[in-house]
Amino acid sequence: MAMEVQLVSPEQVLYKGDADMVITRTVGGGDLAFLPNHAPFLGALAIWPVRILLPDGELRAAVHGGFVEVSNNSVTVLTDVAELREQIDVARATDALERAQRALADNPEDEEAAAALARAQVRLDVAQGPSA
Repeated sequence: MAMEVQLVSPEQVLYKGDADMVITRTVGGGDLAFLPNHAPFLGALAIWPVRILLPDGELRAAVHGGFVEVSNNSVTVLTDVAELREQIDVARATDALERAQRALADNPEDEEAAAALARAQVRLDVAQGPSA
């Protein structure tokens, strides 16, 4: 049995279709796995990969915050920024990671640099992680 899943950013619908499971990470919560017929849920997403388990593989996306809503056997991930593996520029993400690390070395309290580091790391995790 599958559930309907949508992964949506303002620019595009990255995925719309059936899935066996969706795994996200919420702000201050931890990883959550949603299976068919999950109880209703609404949560704020952390900067973290979203994993959508399909019957024939796995779709991973770098998600930079947003919300996840579960209701009526449907999971919707709404995010300001999301990128699939093939959309990620690894060289650019590596440069961003290095810039953020330098900025944090100069000022460990720099919240913008910490957020940039998290975004770069999640991009690299998705781009270089296991493929479907």
